Amino acid sequence: MSENTSSLRNFFVYKCLFALTFWNHVSLSVENKLLTPSNNFPEDGSDQNIKSLPLLYTNRPQSKSSSDWVVIQNTTESLSLSEIRDSSVKKLLALLSNFRQGSGLQNLTLTNVSVNWSALMEIFQTVWHSSIEYFNINRVTQLGNVKSYDFDYSGTSMKALTVKKVLITDLYFIQDDLYRIFADMNIADMTIAESEMIHMLCPSSVSPFRHLNFLKNDLTDLVFQKCDTLIELETLILQRNKFESLLKVSFMTSRMKSLKYLDMSNNLLHHDGADVQCQWAASLTELDLSFNQLSDAVFECLPVNIKKLNLQNNQISSVPKGMADLKSLEELNLASNRLADLPGCSGFPSLQFLNTEMNSILTPSADFFQSCPRVRELQAGHNPFKCSCELQDFIRLENSNSLILILLEPIPPYVIPARYHKLKALMAKRTYLEWPKERSKHALFWANLRAAININLPSSDENRCEETG
Repeated sequence: MSENTSSLRNFFVYKCLFALTFWNHVSLSVENKLLTPSNNFPEDGSDQNIKSLPLLYTNRPQSKSSSDWVVIQNTTESLSLSEIRDSSVKKLLALLSNFRQGSGLQNLTLTNVSVNWSALMEIFQTVWHSSIEYFNINRVTQLGNVKSYDFDYSGTSMKALTVKKVLITDLYFIQDDLYRIFADMNIADMTIAESEMIHMLCPSSVSPFRHLNFLKNDLTDLVFQKCDTLIELETLILQRNKFESLLKVSFMTSRMKSLKYLDMSNNLLHHDGADVQCQWAASLTELDLSFNQLSDAVFECLPVNIKKLNLQNNQISSVPKGMADLKSLEELNLASNRLADLPGCSGFPSLQFLNTEMNSILTPSADFFQSCPRVRELQAGHNPFKCSCELQDFIRLENSNSLILILLEPIPPYVIPARYHKLKALMAKRTYLEWPKERSKHALFWANLRAAININLPSSDENRCEETG
């Protein structure tokens, strides 16, 4: 009996092993059939087989096919491939052609692409007439001669293109053959970043571009001068390029009727004053000019309707009175400049936020809040403040604007008129500091004040003002 039981057990084990081996073989065969580039796709353009791919790849984030590309991600809506070479382009095009408009695939990412120019254009053209809406292509090496290509932009589902880290190996080619392809793309959002791009053409006709990002290239003041076709552009990012003239940048925007946000940070911008007046887009409300070489003269060349302005890390020593008239300005960042005092707000009547951190301010003017009545937040840390009577006066004023009151003597709530409802609410919450009559408690008062406003003042001169007053 035991011998029969042992035989049955062995038979069962062998059968299970055979079944597992067979299933593993079948799984690998199906896997290879679906993910190895093949021309055996349904002729009706159906993506029925493609939708089943995620079931096979939940535990295989990277899989290399026989055509040497690597599958990074493969779901119904997203496909990510790496290591694309000339030898696999034809089969890649066959794969992408299967995703006709109306199919499920919307996102495509290609990484580490090393192909010739004509193959690269064929990839773009195939994507343009597929169901793909968002195309990302990273680390591209173009190995063939750049030449004119008759690109068909019609009937696309594309909404956004992101191209990063492109290396053009062809040293001698007609620049327009390259830039025209991208300038005339009929999409809303385009990014070409970290690619040493030296120029970009104005679109041939009115462009649907709403967002352009050319981060970290080699673009100069010649870009988009006298360009009338970017009238729908709302966001333009030109950070980390080689722009030099703020005047020319203003001219560049003057015909962009819808431009709202412009990032010119980390360039080589300067403005020394000019007889010609700057001409900015009237629609521009947010401008980033941080990390440039701008001096005080920048305030004569700013968009009149600007609301948010970043001038951090420039060479500004003061804000000249009467030079700027920015009635809509609400936020101003002047951190990391050369300011010796807080700027007045005669030219910024709507200013609500001001950052003057990391400047050279020793004693801020106590009349700042009279000049800037709408300022709700002032950031002025990391300045070499010198303890003085003026600084202590300023601190008292600052904290009254910051809803912290300093009282010389208690105020009974019934004494406060009803129309001062905000003051009555503060008194009810005891959001104030009282000046102690006992001299022994003065040090405790200053300690509480430091904690309230998070500022470190030297202790040696704390009593000097009360003694000399």
